[in-house]
Amino acid sequence: GSCSSLDMSLFGKIFGGGGKGGKGPSAQEAIQKLRETEEMLTKKQEFLEKKIEQELQIAKKNGTKNKRAALQALKRKKRYEKQLAQIDGTLSTIEFQREALENANTNTEVLKNMGFAAKAMKSAHENMDIDKVDDLMQDITEQQELAQEISDAISKPVGFGEEFDEDELLAELDELEQEELDKNLLEIGGPENAPLPNVPSTSLPSKPAKKEEDEDDMEDLQRWAEAM
Repeated sequence: GSCSSLDMSLFGKIFGGGGKGGKGPSAQEAIQKLRETEEMLTKKQEFLEKKIEQELQIAKKNGTKNKRAALQALKRKKRYEKQLAQIDGTLSTIEFQREALENANTNTEVLKNMGFAAKAMKSAHENMDIDKVDDLMQDITEQQELAQEISDAISKPVGFGEEFDEDELLAELDELEQEELDKNLLEIGGPENAPLPNVPSTSLPSKPAKKEEDEDDMEDLQRWAEAM
């Protein structure tokens, strides 16, 4: 579009493209020139801002005393303001050009380095054969598998050829437990062999009470006999 053709014409002027002067300036040289131009225009801006302020003060001072002088000051102020606006627009354009150049310069450096890295990668892979790499990886895998098999074999408990059926062993254990249970039941035995319960060692509470009663009767009988 018109925008891209304008950009190309701007770059053409900066780089001197299409001219008879041969090779144009480098991106770095052009960026430096644009920075210098920006600096110059910024100083011009500051100068114009001061002039505008001065003319405003003159217009205010002569507003009532000297109308002609006040009007002349306002005209000059307008001219300076117009120049200032033009410089603002020019600075915007230059800033755009500089940023575009800086981006182009960065992209050039990036592409250059990527190309350099691609060459280095190509050089690194030159002596590599993909078939040899596949063979090497297969060898590594086989060796790892072999190492795992050896580890598994070493870690297995050694039975010296004596392998027992676990179910048989469990059945034998059940038999032994049943025999032990039967033996315990026989030791307990039937009711005829059961020992008799122990006789209580303490005397019944009614017996001492009866004895005391007899003693009281004897005392009564003795007193009756004495009274006779």
